[in-house]
Amino acid sequence: MVIYKIFRRPEWDSLRQSGQTLGAPIDLSDGYIHFSTTEQVVATAAKHFADESDLVLVAVDPDKLGAALVWEPARDGALFPHLYAALPISAVVWDTSLPLGAAGHIFPRDMI
Repeated sequence: MVIYKIFRRPEWDSLRQSGQTLGAPIDLSDGYIHFSTTEQVVATAAKHFADESDLVLVAVDPDKLGAALVWEPARDGALFPHLYAALPISAVVWDTSLPLGAAGHIFPRDMI
């Protein structure tokens, strides 16, 4: 199992340079890093990144995040993974561009 984080390109570049991140502005404001499951990530992209095109989809191994990863109810009562610590680059399994097409973001075929 992996969980997903959608980054704007400069946020992803910063994580790659520094080796860790406390997340995007919304993560900093909320006090934790927001993640989504496979079932949640398409809706997350549509809700929070609808008009943004230079995005990066990052798959993260939740087992590498330890006890700082907490599953909490969020949108529609569904449990979402929230990280109450910095995200280390070592937890990233893979990343890919998340382009914006005419009908929304274009996710890798093998994940949806």
